[in-house]
Amino acid sequence: MSIKTLRNSLLAASLTGVLLFVLPSAMASHHGNDDHHNDHEDHHHGAPAEAADNPAVRAYMEANERMHQGMAIDFTGDADVDFVKGMIPHHEGAIDMARVVLEHGEDEAIRSLAEEIIEAQEEEVEQMKAWLRERGHAVD
Repeated sequence: MSIKTLRNSLLAASLTGVLLFVLPSAMASHHGNDDHHNDHEDHHHGAPAEAADNPAVRAYMEANERMHQGMAIDFTGDADVDFVKGMIPHHEGAIDMARVVLEHGEDEAIRSLAEEIIEAQEEEVEQMKAWLRERGHAVD
């Protein structure tokens, strides 16, 4: 993997992490929820009821669920294979989240970043799938 590819992967992972863990809290704060205990729980169990009605929040929650289900791989014991098999759904999750931004977001800088993430992550997903196929592993 090239330095540029690694940088893009780290950027996507960072954005994914920020969106997964900050968005529910920001939505709760925006709606006047000052109960920090509940905000913490929302990070792991979904969005507050008020935010769950938001189409963007629903789309993020669905993307998050797909990504986490996809990352629940059967480990082979081969660190390289397991890494690639786990990273494919992780990258696909970043792509899904970036598409949510393009559909619902308004900030041009974030929309531009989302477009870059989609382009980079789609290429990397294909590279990882090709790597697995070359080694005789099934690719979903």
